[in-house]
Amino acid sequence: MRTRGPEDEQGRRRDRERPPAPEPLPSPVVDNHCHLDIADGDWLETAEAIARATEVGVARIVQIGCDLPGARWAVEAAREHPALVAGVALHPNEAPRLAAEGRLDEALAEIERLAGAHDKVRAVGETGLDHFRTGPDGRAAQVESFARHIDLARRLDKTLVIHDRDAHDEVLEVIDAEGAPERWVMHCFSGNPRFAQACLDRGAYLSFAGTVTFKNAQPLRDALAITPQDRLLVETDAPFLTPAPYRGRPNASYLVPVTVRAMAEVRQTDLTTLCDAIDSNTEAAFGGTWGPSH
Repeated sequence: MRTRGPEDEQGRRRDRERPPAPEPLPSPVVDNHCHLDIADGDWLETAEAIARATEVGVARIVQIGCDLPGARWAVEAAREHPALVAGVALHPNEAPRLAAEGRLDEALAEIERLAGAHDKVRAVGETGLDHFRTGPDGRAAQVESFARHIDLARRLDKTLVIHDRDAHDEVLEVIDAEGAPERWVMHCFSGNPRFAQACLDRGAYLSFAGTVTFKNAQPLRDALAITPQDRLLVETDAPFLTPAPYRGRPNASYLVPVTVRAMAEVRQTDLTTLCDAIDSNTEAAFGGTWGPSH
């Protein structure tokens, strides 16, 4: 377990009380991006996190490991818990550090080993580019790592999960240069309708997180509104990005219904219809069914 401090990215003290459980969804969905190994305030043990999510209609979770310890943990958790599948990768902010230490090749070799270690490892990710936390000096290492993850996803027939922060055009440049794998997901989609269309034209699934509920996120809601129903996914990125009205408090998969209801409102879509679409889309995006009820 890794821990996150009691302050947000701007250094403000945050409310640590865990939000209440929302009303259950009428049909199950999948949280396609979660970090069950990262503690944030009142941390939930994995089995409890899964149980709470299942009670509100979030019966399955994609556990993402984004450094070597997290990737190893994700594989073991997916082996242990039927409700989980795993994604493994080096987060783009890991790549410059590992490159500077002369360990990037070694780390990527370990990710490849983990990606092929078990059939419940469905994804290579999250990888991609981050221009928010990494400056110009580290960007060549990010591009190299991203390109090699794309190659790995293609060779192993895994879903590619992309982290994109302040790097929309550059992400597409790498995708175009390397060639996208058959299945790829824009994790925590953060762009406007123009960028959404550019990703969709290249075959992406767009995954929406609690950010779609934030007051300042109208361009994101506009992107959600134009996304075809068969390309929509939902995620928490827990313990981060807790949806409004609980922003800043600990996030977990059981809060997915808050985001799904907001998505249905934006799209003026029947909630059950949207849930069914998200569930089937996630199976298509991540290579088929899993879990005790499937």
